[in-house]
Amino acid sequence: MNGTPLRNPAFRRLFAGQVASLFGSGLATVALALMAYSLAPDRAGSTLGTALAIKMVSYVAIAPLAGALTARLPRRAYLVALDLIRAAAVACLPFVDSLWQVYALIFVVSAASAGFTPVFQATIPDILKDDEQYTRALSWSRIAYDLENLLSPMLAAALLTVTAFHTLFVLNAIGFLASAALVLSVALPRGRPPAREAGLWSDIAFGGTLYLRTLRLRALLLLFLGVAVAGAMVIVNTVVYVRTVLALGDTDVALAFAAFGAGSMAVALALPRLLKHAAERTVTVSGGVMLSTGLALATALPSFGGMLGLWAVLGAGASLVQTPAARILRRSCHEEDRSPLYAAHFALSHLCWLFAYLLAGHGGAALGLPATFAAAAALAAAATALAWLLWPAADKAELEHEHEEIVHAHWHTHDDVHHDHNEGNTGEKEPHSHVHRHGPVRHRHAFVIDLHHRHWP
Repeated sequence: MNGTPLRNPAFRRLFAGQVASLFGSGLATVALALMAYSLAPDRAGSTLGTALAIKMVSYVAIAPLAGALTARLPRRAYLVALDLIRAAAVACLPFVDSLWQVYALIFVVSAASAGFTPVFQATIPDILKDDEQYTRALSWSRIAYDLENLLSPMLAAALLTVTAFHTLFVLNAIGFLASAALVLSVALPRGRPPAREAGLWSDIAFGGTLYLRTLRLRALLLLFLGVAVAGAMVIVNTVVYVRTVLALGDTDVALAFAAFGAGSMAVALALPRLLKHAAERTVTVSGGVMLSTGLALATALPSFGGMLGLWAVLGAGASLVQTPAARILRRSCHEEDRSPLYAAHFALSHLCWLFAYLLAGHGGAALGLPATFAAAAALAAAATALAWLLWPAADKAELEHEHEEIVHAHWHTHDDVHHDHNEGNTGEKEPHSHVHRHGPVRHRHAFVIDLHHRHWP
């Protein structure tokens, strides 16, 4: 089944919910900046920086816990509950009168988003089984993020001519409620229970273990470090570059952000066709090369026209890395392990963003823009080169490998691996669990890290 994923009614509703929550969040970002200024005019920048740090820390801390919990909770009810929590917290923001209340509510919203986003992303491949449709869905999702970055500030500016900034928080809450309603209208497939017989903390660790023991995912994380340092330089220092270095106005700041978004959108539209002819390794590493090259050229602090071109290159490079990432995650795990793996990716990639924001903000202030761009370029180039070396050139799905004898217990059905038990009651209903033995064997099959394959061959 080919064609647009929007023909699938379940994906269409989930995508509409994603767009509603994204645009609401974009409006709230503008409102948060204005609220920071109204509560602490002399410390607005540090207030926003603290809120952003709280957001990243909550992402890193909460996402792995959420990935482990989803195997124990009904998926649809879990997602709807988190949307309602986000709506309630955002709806409280117009009534705060001190910074600690802002920080507390930002933590709640961010923690709920950290629980929602990776599970939502892990649900899409269960709905769209066709590889081409799934790839197109990833492009649509990337375009939605870019449109939110482009249009939300413009929409916020238009609304602020007729209403106070507090109204933007209310609209954000409505966006989350719309997302909850749309998720509730979809019959989501039940996730397969994991084979692991372990406690919650072991499940939390499993996602990170799976991620960091898979060579292509180690490489992907390095490439996301390049995305983070480039993106942080754009987000944090565009206003400094345009207003201070080039002595231009607010409209030019908006145009610079638009150039970054336009570069990302152009690549997202082209990627479904590109990935039919080029390997994911080639595509994503090419993105890393574009990012490091764009950052290196930015050290010269070009004119505004040159800056727009470089920002478009940085947006394109970021999209080359980010858009195929979910495809790479999907083929690196079993279906029942998607939520913990996507959660691990969410946490680790946002840890890169936390570091990158510190580099862009403090580096720009202490060292100046040229030196900070140079440091970012060197970091992105080193990460890209290491990713190219780590990611096997012949990244085959099936790998020949050897097993030593093992005796253990876990949930399983009788299949090619579990078909002749010497221990346990084989008369139980399937799936079942009992102690059983695997003899030593050398074989070849589609390889992912799991209970039986703990290390990359």
